[in-house]
Amino acid sequence: MIMNSAPHLKWLQFFKDVVITVTLWAFETIGFVILFAPFYCLAWIFSRDVARSFQRLNSGFYRWFFALVRALVPACRWQIDDAVKAIRGSVVVANHISYLDPILLFSLFPRHTTIAKRRLFHIPIFGWMLRLSGYLPSSSDRLLADLVLLRIEQLPTLLDDGGNLVVFPEGTRSRDGRIGSFNTGPFKIARLCNAPIDVLYLEGTARLFKPGRFLFDTGSPNTIYARHLARLEPCYDDPDFSLRALMAKVKNILEMRQSNQ
Repeated sequence: MIMNSAPHLKWLQFFKDVVITVTLWAFETIGFVILFAPFYCLAWIFSRDVARSFQRLNSGFYRWFFALVRALVPACRWQIDDAVKAIRGSVVVANHISYLDPILLFSLFPRHTTIAKRRLFHIPIFGWMLRLSGYLPSSSDRLLADLVLLRIEQLPTLLDDGGNLVVFPEGTRSRDGRIGSFNTGPFKIARLCNAPIDVLYLEGTARLFKPGRFLFDTGSPNTIYARHLARLEPCYDDPDFSLRALMAKVKNILEMRQSNQ
C-alpha cells in the first residue's frame, strides 16, 4: 500500500519555515547585538555626524539580513531596478505590503531617513536608535514636538547631500495589496524641501512574509521586485501647483502598475 506523502511534505516544509524564520529573527536580534552593536557604540561616541553613521550602519545591517534571506530562501528571486539603487536626493514614495518593505529600501540607500510611527519613539532602546538615526516621527506629542521640528529643518541638508527620504504615503501596510488613501504629510515635506519624487512599486514581499504571520514562506516560488516607475520634478512655485493633484498623480502611477500585474 502506497502512503500519501503529501502530509509529510507539508510538515517538512512547515519545519523548514520555522527553522529559517528563527534563524533570521535571531540574526536581527542576537546577531545585531553581537556583530553590529559595537560599531553603533563607536559611532555614537566618536562620529562627528551620528545620524549619518547610524544610517549607514542600518543600511549595512539590513544588506547582511537580506543576504542571509537570499542564502536561506533560494526559491525567492530578487529583481531590483538599477534605477532604484541610483536614486539620490529624493523623496522616495512606495506602496506598502509587508514589514520587509522599509528595511529593503533602507538596505539600498546608505544615506536615508524615514517617517516612523510616533509610538515607536517611546519604546526603550529602539526609540533611542530611531532618534540617533535621524528618523522623523509621523506626528508629534509633547515629548516629540521639538524633534519633529528639528528633523524637518535638517531634511533639506540631507537631500542636498544625496540622502533620500523613504516614505509610504498610505501610512500602513495594505492587507489586500490595493493602494489605499494617501496622507498629505510626505508631499508637504517634498514641497517644503523643493524635492523631486521617485515612485517605486514593490512586489513579492508580502508573499515571502505575509502581514500578520510569524513565519517566512520559504518554499513557494516567488520573485521580489523593486521597480522604478517614475521620477517627478514638480514645479512647486507654480501658481497652479496643487498638492492634491500631485498626490493623485502618484497614486494613479501606482494603481496603473498594479492593474498591469
